[in-house]
Amino acid sequence: MTFEMFFSVAMPITAFVIGACVGSFLNVVIYRVPLGLSVNEPKRSFCPNCKTQIPAWLNIPLFTWLMLRGKCKWCHTPISVRYFIVELLTALLFLAAWKAFFPADAGADSDPLYLFRGFGVVLSIWILLALLVSATFIDFDHFIIPDSITIGGLVVGLIASVSLPELHAEKSHLHGLWMGVVGAAAGFGLLWAVVNLGKLAFGRIKFAFDEPTDWSVSQPVPEENPVIKIGDEEMAWEDVFYRPSDRLVLEGTEVTLNGETREAKMITIQGETINIDGEEHSLENVKSISGKCVRATVPREAMGFGDVKFIAMIGAFLGWVAVLFTVFAASIIGAIVGLLQKLVAREEWSRPLPFGPYLALGAILWIFMGEAFLHWYLQLVGFGAGGGSGL
Repeated sequence: MTFEMFFSVAMPITAFVIGACVGSFLNVVIYRVPLGLSVNEPKRSFCPNCKTQIPAWLNIPLFTWLMLRGKCKWCHTPISVRYFIVELLTALLFLAAWKAFFPADAGADSDPLYLFRGFGVVLSIWILLALLVSATFIDFDHFIIPDSITIGGLVVGLIASVSLPELHAEKSHLHGLWMGVVGAAAGFGLLWAVVNLGKLAFGRIKFAFDEPTDWSVSQPVPEENPVIKIGDEEMAWEDVFYRPSDRLVLEGTEVTLNGETREAKMITIQGETINIDGEEHSLENVKSISGKCVRATVPREAMGFGDVKFIAMIGAFLGWVAVLFTVFAASIIGAIVGLLQKLVAREEWSRPLPFGPYLALGAILWIFMGEAFLHWYLQLVGFGAGGGSGL
């Protein structure tokens, strides 16, 4: 096999296979990490229904799902097509990254260090893509992006930036690190500002009822956080009380506290206390509380802090320009998808939508189309070739 054939045929096939195998591992990460399970124990994948561990010969990425027609071999429970999608998506992204980032002019007479750095850049992009895919599907399922992905990815991104300044089109290791740090800081600062400004502008949901409506705070599962119900709306405690200043205010007619019912006009829940018409009670002493309300003001977040750390991670790998593009693209895509969900699917406007997947999609668009888009945009505004201003 010639050198050119090895890099033009054998390595792309290898990239696809590696991507499929990584995608198989990402399925483990997506399922286990949000549940607090180890990705190493048990070492083998298992059926979520019957818990039977899957032997190696039945754990071949892409092929096994097709061979078993999307069902467990033992209990015949359907296995979500998403497992196949994650493996195929990761394989295609790894193949595309190889095509886009391994030097096209690599040849038999190329400097070994040049080839090594080319491999390093591809590997760094592969790691970022794997983080983006896993974060996307975890956020879809649980509305969280684990710190093991965001903070761990941030550290890896900074290490990649200083080791391979080519990630940022730099030659100096110090400049590469600087671009990674600036990218992470820009991402963190930008979305941190969005979170806080969004809290001021959209930080409350108000309910008004024609008749006194039931509300309650209960803890169906002792090990988990309480659940808040107001009329037909049900909210997790952590979604309502995100920060110490958050207050749930209920204008009511009565309240039942620890089994005792009495009249109440204003109930405020904040921090570790419940205030009923000026009388404070510690949450520790409250076994049950419910009542009837005519109005309610519920705090909410415009965006989760996990998204802030997520864009910082993206910036560490790709730099500050990529951060601006990613946030802009994610906002446009998210707005379009959210509008379609509300108008076509008739979903409630108060229903939260995960923003992490849109950030991931924006970053992927930058990775593969960013330079072309930037060149097109600069030409559009008169800064490109022939525009007279030039860069």
